[in-house]
Amino acid sequence: MGNQQAMMRQAQAMMKKMQKAQEELAAKQVTGSAGGGMVEAVVNGAGEFVSVTIAPDAVDPDDVEMLQDMVVAACNEAVRAAKELEGEMMGGIAGGLGLPPGLV
Repeated sequence: MGNQQAMMRQAQAMMKKMQKAQEELAAKQVTGSAGGGMVEAVVNGAGEFVSVTIAPDAVDPDDVEMLQDMVVAACNEAVRAAKELEGEMMGGIAGGLGLPPGLV
């Protein structure tokens, strides 16, 4: 039974570390850009969009589709960077559990 209690304490300590890391992660921001920086999207570590900035030169009323594509590309890049940041921060904590990728 002592082994079980030790495992419970270890699990509780890991949960506290994960909660702290998630709070730190939510406070961080990453940026994705497209069109040579004409469109930038900022996402926090929790994957929430913080802002989208569009350079005036990117706005062409005759080619709205290009602007839409740049916004989507910048957003996707920012989300990818947020996931990468999450993996870096959370991977070390859960690494000791031997969980498969994607379950952290």
